[in-house]
Amino acid sequence: MDIVHTIEGWPAKSDLVRILDEVEGTGGGAANVMLSLAAFRTGLPLWAIGLVGMDRHAATVRRAVEAAGADGAQLAETDRAPTAHTHVMNVTGDSRTFFYHPGTNDLLDEGDIAVEAVAEAGARLFYLGYLNLLGRLDVVAGGSSGAARVLARARAAGMVTVADLVSTDRAGFADAVEAALPHLDVLFLNEGEAARATGLAVAGPDDLEAITAAAGRLREGGAGAVVVHTPALGLWLDARGAVVVRPDPVAAADVVSPVGAGDAFAAGCIYGLHEGWGPEECLRLGHRAAAWSLRGATATGAIPPLSVLLHSSPGTP
Repeated sequence: MDIVHTIEGWPAKSDLVRILDEVEGTGGGAANVMLSLAAFRTGLPLWAIGLVGMDRHAATVRRAVEAAGADGAQLAETDRAPTAHTHVMNVTGDSRTFFYHPGTNDLLDEGDIAVEAVAEAGARLFYLGYLNLLGRLDVVAGGSSGAARVLARARAAGMVTVADLVSTDRAGFADAVEAALPHLDVLFLNEGEAARATGLAVAGPDDLEAITAAAGRLREGGAGAVVVHTPALGLWLDARGAVVVRPDPVAAADVVSPVGAGDAFAAGCIYGLHEGWGPEECLRLGHRAAAWSLRGATATGAIPPLSVLLHSSPGTP
């Protein structure tokens, strides 16, 4: 769950600022991507896999899954921890900061993720979100990790494997990514995560040379394709080494909240992958989904159907 607080400004230590608005919604990569795909209203079948607690946040998550028309049979529950949730501090026109309670996400284990069952039910693509935010799955030993083994199982079951990263400075960030790379068909990440995962310096969201170099380093590590999204551009490095770049900035005045914009971008690209589109078309839809997401307070509340996304102008929704 995300509890998004729009605040009047970031406080100095020990100071008080007012919360101007507060809204709750499901959050995190898996939920945001699934609900973005549902918002496209294409009838694409969806499966929710994860672990929640036995609290009001869990009830909200289950209602969201049901409302999306997704299969929630693989959404397990436990009384050992609360449902993972994040307090998001959003400054309008600026950025957001996350205060994260891992809860059940830290307990999620390989045995909780029934990739074979969803593959047998017809799933063609498996998305894991986020690497470096899943406790037990991120532990690397002997060059492998729980996340890497889950991705390997998904690929063996015949699914395209996709993962996204989270912006955190946890120890072992690069090791967790390195372990997963050989089992990934597509990796999504932003410019900061690209720097953390590779150790290469990236000056900012428009540092195309460094972003391309970091994407190349990750592809050399085993990923089939690497897709980097920034506020300034989207870059797709495919399995053959070909690079496609779309410079698609969004005006700051159009941004209500950046929460979930990267996940909306990923959802647009994932839909294109599912439909067999090329990188240019995937990036175009990803940008438009992200641009619409930026206009809402929650991660997916402002995303319109695919018919609207396909006919909105490139610079704005």
